[in-house]
Amino acid sequence: MPIHDQGYRRYGGTRAAVGQAWQVMTRAGVMSVISKRVFIAVMLWAWAPFVVRAVMIYGNANFKELAFLAPKGETFREFLDQQGLFVFFVTLFVGAGLIANDRRANAMQLYLSKPMTSAEYIAGKLAILFIFLVSVTFLPAMALLLAQAVFAGSLTFVRNNLYLLPAITLFSLAQVLVASTTMLALSSMSKSARFVAVMYAGLFFFTTALFQAIRGITGKNSFVWLSPGASLEQLGDLIFRLPPRYQVSPAIAALTVFVLIAGSLYILKRRVKGVEIVT
Repeated sequence: MPIHDQGYRRYGGTRAAVGQAWQVMTRAGVMSVISKRVFIAVMLWAWAPFVVRAVMIYGNANFKELAFLAPKGETFREFLDQQGLFVFFVTLFVGAGLIANDRRANAMQLYLSKPMTSAEYIAGKLAILFIFLVSVTFLPAMALLLAQAVFAGSLTFVRNNLYLLPAITLFSLAQVLVASTTMLALSSMSKSARFVAVMYAGLFFFTTALFQAIRGITGKNSFVWLSPGASLEQLGDLIFRLPPRYQVSPAIAALTVFVLIAGSLYILKRRVKGVEIVT
């Protein structure tokens, strides 16, 4: 069989634009998660409160006897509070192994040896968790607002409560960013997804218990900054124009949330980087 020397040939394919490598990682990560039946069950469970509240809104719109079920601005605040439980479970299920599994398999250096920066790697992983968390906070809350308009047959409620659109967006974003950045930071510090899940659960349960204990002893809410969950609650009351549940400046709660997100991103920047090989 004759062998023809082809020599050097220029690459004839197309090159992806710089800065788009993270999208491939995100797409693969999302498909991997939704292929699991257990996760599909969790997501269906997370949308159950939406169905319940939608039925309540329908009943109020069609039966005078159910006038007491009329939605208010506070209704959407309470709904997002309920969704906090599902934010916790989805974060554990999806996020615990996002970086920890790569560290265990020594895959991080493989990713970063390709035309992918550490910032793109972090963005790709963050986007995976971000997509699923938005699906249990922002999307059902907006769908609930849409359901109200549809069942009522008018936009009167929406026009009278226009602040709900930015309020739902801002508070959902705060919930998602706190959960996703914190989880990724913890995931970058271990090679065990189970240990990461324990650390994440411990962080929120322990800080909440510590805050409640100090609050019970001193009778003051000055230490709300100790608990990310309590800080989010205080920030949510401010965003939805409700009386704050803790007698402490909302600025402290907002600063706590900002510091937690910024600190998590700093940890990610320090932990996710390639190793320079010198020959």
